[in-house]
Amino acid sequence: MLDVPGARLYYEVRGSGPVLLVILGGGADAAMAAPMAEILAGRHTVITYDRRGAVRSPLAGPPTEQRIEEHADDALRLLEAAGAGPADVFATHSGALIGLDLLARRPSSVRRLVAHEPPAFDLLPDAAHWRRMTREAVEVCEREGVGPAMRKLGEETGVTAPPEPDPGLPQWVRDMLGRMTVNMETSCRYELRPFSAYVPDAEALRAAPVVPAYGAETKGRLMHRATLAVAGLLGREAVELPGDYVGYLRSPAEFAEALRAQLAA
Repeated sequence: MLDVPGARLYYEVRGSGPVLLVILGGGADAAMAAPMAEILAGRHTVITYDRRGAVRSPLAGPPTEQRIEEHADDALRLLEAAGAGPADVFATHSGALIGLDLLARRPSSVRRLVAHEPPAFDLLPDAAHWRRMTREAVEVCEREGVGPAMRKLGEETGVTAPPEPDPGLPQWVRDMLGRMTVNMETSCRYELRPFSAYVPDAEALRAAPVVPAYGAETKGRLMHRATLAVAGLLGREAVELPGDYVGYLRSPAEFAEALRAQLAA
């Protein structure tokens, strides 16, 4: 555990070598990245963690609207606690927005950032639609609960909610899904609106070591469009990684190999 202003962060460290920090999306759990982290630990010191407000990373007080800058400061403190110099960062979905903010404001802390499917909806031509969609999803969450809200989000974005913890699944997966059910509600109510309105600092990032990336199976869909918008803002080409929006979990070996190539490029 790491004490930070306003929260206690749960984190895990695997392997040895150059530090690789993994920042996951809203509602996620560090266990989602564990299969990939075990593979990468052969060449990296891999740090995975639950973001503030998650079940295992409790807030010091009642939940309030989340700020990307605060989450980026958490990531920086994890790197400082590890005693790392500039670290590689793999960040996905809303975690990718955190990674972009960390790199923009603390460039000396990041050697290379792979920003996987950053949901920078305000960069899209139909940004007004997505602002309305996120507002309505939060209202549904507050009125009807996280299940209906996540179904609405899934219909709109193609990013579906995690399944129920089926008894046939391994115990670690059932435990992870149980925590994520709680995490998703916190993320929907307090993170979705402010994060989806975030616009990366183009001036700070155009010359920075950042790789916008998308999943091969999300090509042509919303998260692919958002990734291309970020790449265009920064004057970069987006790269394709294996799988869909959680390719790192569904195909960890293939994803780890592709990620290593991007970090070494």
